[in-house]
Amino acid sequence: MCKNQSLATISLFHYWSGTADIILTDSGSIQEESPSLCKPVFVMRDITEWPEAVDAGTLKPVGTDFDTIVNETNRLLDNDNDYHEMRSRHNPYGDCMSAERIADFIDNNLNRLN
Repeated sequence: MCKNQSLATISLFHYWSGTADIILTDSGSIQEESPSLCKPVFVMRDITEWPEAVDAGTLKPVGTDFDTIVNETNRLLDNDNDYHEMRSRHNPYGDCMSAERIADFIDNNLNRLN
């Protein structure tokens, strides 16, 4: 895959996941990235390699049974309190502010180098 295709894929992921109410996935990468989008994430697996996100409440394994996936999705989308509770959970992978902190550090310390 060329660089432009990779950027297009990332852009599509952020667009579609940003417009979604809930994310259902079995992808480990999406499990890791989705908590940054403040969206509930249902993992269509029995286990996940991201247990810290389950502990934080940003991911919920729902298994692979079709009826369970549909019932859990409908339950969350029909219950505003549960939905907003899951959306507001702390992202265990950071607060998405590292780039701003780095830029501030460089800006605040650049004068010291001159």
